[in-house]
Amino acid sequence: MKKLIFFDIDGTLLDHDKKVKATTKESIRELQEAGHIVAIATGRAPYHFEELREELDIDSYVCLNGQYVVYQGQPVYGNPIAQEALQQLTEQAVQLDHPIIYAGSEAMKMNVTEHVHIDSSWGELKLTIPEYDPEYYVGRDIYQAIIFCTEEEEAVYVNRFAGQCDFVRWGPYGIDVLPAGGSKAGGIKQLVQLLEFDLEDTIAFGDYLNDLEMLAYVGHGVAMGNAPEIVKQAARHVTRDVDQDGIRHGLRMLGLLNKELNKNA
Repeated sequence: MKKLIFFDIDGTLLDHDKKVKATTKESIRELQEAGHIVAIATGRAPYHFEELREELDIDSYVCLNGQYVVYQGQPVYGNPIAQEALQQLTEQAVQLDHPIIYAGSEAMKMNVTEHVHIDSSWGELKLTIPEYDPEYYVGRDIYQAIIFCTEEEEAVYVNRFAGQCDFVRWGPYGIDVLPAGGSKAGGIKQLVQLLEFDLEDTIAFGDYLNDLEMLAYVGHGVAMGNAPEIVKQAARHVTRDVDQDGIRHGLRMLGLLNKELNKNA
């Protein structure tokens, strides 16, 4: 039976050194050769994992935490943040001296020329720091914003924008801002419906807080061994750490890989 399989990037497809393990690459290829549909589900923007898609020969993905979906290279779904909410969010961030980044489908810009919190957060992800354009969100579809503040400072946004936006923290300073109700699960649902898959035939691998809804939604949610306990509890299965061939091990648990070829995994 053909499966629809989604993989998060950081801490899942990419190991702790931000590289794809050889066993992961081999496993993805075997899934594709067996006729399964392999897709990426990430908080990253599409222009931040082009090389990875080419490396793994994957052309379908749910990105920007589910707000922008592409199937076989063609956009099939977009769920931007409302312009009014973006305007108010920007005003609040400027008032509190918190930098903000705007992510569209083609580019990402920020409203400051530089900031130590952006430098440190982007450095961990090994991504190029966005260019300065404080007006980038005006009249343009923005599928995700990122505000940089401490966990204590986050409450003002959560309280003020309840019902308009959802907030998902991914680091000491970084918070993803999504349309209310937005999640990777929402984007995955679009592909599931488009391809007419039964949920029991859907699988997702993830390792962090923005994977919670995704792991709970699909038929078989697989938490990486390096995931926090709250993420493991949301999943139906738990595999090994990403650095311990977690992808291959999880796929073998699900019976999706040829055990003869992978007997040493």
